[in-house]
Amino acid sequence: MTGDEELAHRFEEHRGHLKAVAYRMLGSLSEAEDAVQDAWLKLSRTDTGDIQNLGGWLTTVTGRVCLDMLRSRTARREEPMGDTQDTVGAFVPDPVLRPLSHIDPAEEVLQADSVGLALLVVLENLTPDERLTFVLHDMFAVPFDDIAPIVERNPAATRQLASRARRRVRGATPSAEPDLGRQKQVLDAFLAASRAGDFEALVAVLHPDVLLRADSGALVRGAAASKVVQGAKAVAEQALMFAPFTQAAELVLVNGSVGMVNAHEGRVQSVMGVTIVDGRITDMYILADPERLERLEVPGPAV
Repeated sequence: MTGDEELAHRFEEHRGHLKAVAYRMLGSLSEAEDAVQDAWLKLSRTDTGDIQNLGGWLTTVTGRVCLDMLRSRTARREEPMGDTQDTVGAFVPDPVLRPLSHIDPAEEVLQADSVGLALLVVLENLTPDERLTFVLHDMFAVPFDDIAPIVERNPAATRQLASRARRRVRGATPSAEPDLGRQKQVLDAFLAASRAGDFEALVAVLHPDVLLRADSGALVRGAAASKVVQGAKAVAEQALMFAPFTQAAELVLVNGSVGMVNAHEGRVQSVMGVTIVDGRITDMYILADPERLERLEVPGPAV
């Protein structure tokens, strides 16, 4: 094995970890792949003789790449997604899908990409520096001394960044139902009520202040446009409007929790993730952006 082949082999051993870091940083699977590829390019052009901890070096390099990407995000991430206030905050991160059957919940927790959509949505609201510091330190135990040069602060100021991010995350992420079986019961009830057109049953399975984020992308208009809807009755009305599309919906794991995929004639129409607290849906995250859906890996038989 040549030196280049050995380096490539060593890099591949860290690829899964680096993708997990980048996904948490960016909330985008395609951008995460790009960030990991950039890290490889930087490694291939670097004299590795002085690198004592390759995994740590790659993690910080990937973090730096992601930070640059966050800082240069397009207006779609930084501005409202439409012409009205209703679209503010409608962005839904890329979901990671797994089959609902044959999954051991204990193993799913270990999946590097099973971070919940609720947390990713909260991370979208942090500043790039806060997000990097929180992800690297709180999720991957990177020391503040290693993070400080990336955000161009001293370790004490970097620690303050993480503390501020931690408070925002804790204040915005409820303690959700962890049991997949109970999650499935709630989703089954939601689907049954939607398919039956039972408005009262829908309201009953929704938290009174349920928040719906529907991300249809920048080019979709009309009833399917990106929007934010709050309140059980308003969300139930939206569910009934799109009830015909739920007839073929299938339950899957969306970022480690029970959600659903809607597909028609082999084409995915939408993916929905939810947060469930005390037997009711408190948050719904619907991705219906055609361009992003085409890039998702969707478990069968939905496709």
